[in-house]
Amino acid sequence: MALNNTTAFHDEIVVVDGLIIAKWDRELFVDMRKGGLTAANCTVSVWEGFQSTVNNIIEVNQLIAESSELVRPVRTVDDIRAAKEEGRTGIILGFQNAHAFEDQLGYIEIFKQLGIGVVQLCYNTQNLVGTGCYERDGGLSGFGREVIAEMNRVGMLCDLSHVGAVTSREIIEESSKRVCYSHCLPYGLKAHPRNKTDEELKFIADHGGFVGVTMFTPFLAKGTQATIDDYAEGIEYIMNIVGEDSVGIGTDFTQGQDQAFFEWLTHDKGYARELTQFGEIVNPEGIRTIGEFPNLTETLLRRGHSEDRVRKIMGENWLQLLGDVWGTAS
Repeated sequence: MALNNTTAFHDEIVVVDGLIIAKWDRELFVDMRKGGLTAANCTVSVWEGFQSTVNNIIEVNQLIAESSELVRPVRTVDDIRAAKEEGRTGIILGFQNAHAFEDQLGYIEIFKQLGIGVVQLCYNTQNLVGTGCYERDGGLSGFGREVIAEMNRVGMLCDLSHVGAVTSREIIEESSKRVCYSHCLPYGLKAHPRNKTDEELKFIADHGGFVGVTMFTPFLAKGTQATIDDYAEGIEYIMNIVGEDSVGIGTDFTQGQDQAFFEWLTHDKGYARELTQFGEIVNPEGIRTIGEFPNLTETLLRRGHSEDRVRKIMGENWLQLLGDVWGTAS
């Protein structure tokens, strides 16, 4: 497909990023529009408790209101479709840890009412729900089973990207609604605690789940030397296991964040023991910034994927998943 036709195709399709943890500001919103991003799951809580998370939501809501010509809040799939029609980017609020639920099941519905659509159950380590991927996995707790049931009830997507293998398996089996890895890569291309084995990928797909593929270079075989084609290879590897209807994009963009932020991320609860070291953070050549998102559409088409398949990967599969979990009522 000629470049001008590729650009037109990208402008036409729905583009959903299943995980962005970038620095919240207007500059980010401008780049989202440059990249033709229809919607993104944007992190508003990792290590924070209830009150600090509410404060984060207040701050983000204010930023969205101040840039309403660029972005809009998302609570339903209809909101994502509307964002596409309006030429804005829909902001889905999400957590990367259930820590903000504390020990109160009632907080789950409160956060749903505040617009939280996606919650990762554990971030790297143990919490009241289960175990993260960087320590010995004790599985899903009794309280965790209650959390899953309540998330299912209110329509909140369970994310297992940083969750341990045993806890993930038990959540997949426990949940009455579809669950996801919003941002991961295959262990088969690089042995890393954050990457998922072929068996894990097949298990979530066999149970109706979904896999968003990250491009975070510490998890790619070529590291900081990776290119957009290496990212596409990761997408293709996972698609060959889960099928073209169960795969999407979850970049894990950290655009605008500084070293102090990564130190906070990589220490348990933000301040305790060091869990991992990322080294230099450089996104793959060809998709260094959110504004370069059209290059991914071009790359997938160049690598021989049909327009219908690219539509699914770039966004339509996410819409189906979110509709299944959130429901279709406005």
